[in-house]
Amino acid sequence: MESTETSTVSCLKCQADKPDGATECVKCGIIFAKYRPLTPPVRQQAARRNYARWVSLAKEWLVDSDTSTDSLRFAGRVVVFLVLLWWGRAFIAIPLETNYTGESFLHLINLPFHEAGHLLFIPFGQFMTILGGSLGQILMPLVCLGTFLIKTRDPFGASVALWWTAESFMDIAPYINDARALDLTLLGGVTGKETDGHDWNNILTILGWLEYDHRLAHLAYNFGILLMLASFAWGGLLLLKHYRRL
Repeated sequence: MESTETSTVSCLKCQADKPDGATECVKCGIIFAKYRPLTPPVRQQAARRNYARWVSLAKEWLVDSDTSTDSLRFAGRVVVFLVLLWWGRAFIAIPLETNYTGESFLHLINLPFHEAGHLLFIPFGQFMTILGGSLGQILMPLVCLGTFLIKTRDPFGASVALWWTAESFMDIAPYINDARALDLTLLGGVTGKETDGHDWNNILTILGWLEYDHRLAHLAYNFGILLMLASFAWGGLLLLKHYRRL
């Protein structure tokens, strides 16, 4: 006795069942005879074109937008670059446990933005208000970075702002590292033990991550080191191109 069941295959686009003899998918409506899915080579070519487009765009914004041929500006940039290189070397080489970043002059620069961050994030609740201090001192150099790139089209200034962003991450790391010990002296001249803790003690307690304070501190510090090395590479490339234009 012959079987009366209809054999089916799948639609190439939506994978719905396609009965024998059907010319159109009942689910997505494509015409089977006209539909040809992208072959892997075509997809690869499209991916390569997109990648090349993004690389070209990044090169334009991060490097090629700097067209300065001023020798005096070049000299000033060299001085700034060498100072940041010398200063950054110390940040990178000295362990975070020494709190070198917290005792540096830049800590006093970061502090107002840290405190302003607490106020800025008040509308977002208690947790974000506490975290807002650290976010504030990181967001400020990032705002400067975006302004240099988009508003003034000054990639070298943006590379300096990236250096500052890196230093801000490294400045926060000893604070995170002290979440359990509470030994750091705070703005009021007391330690966390003498008050109700401090920002990162409260943040990690709320998250249940207090035991990971040292790991998170080193993660923040090492991320800052990577950003600082990136700022050196970026600034150095821009100086080299500037020199060739002189």
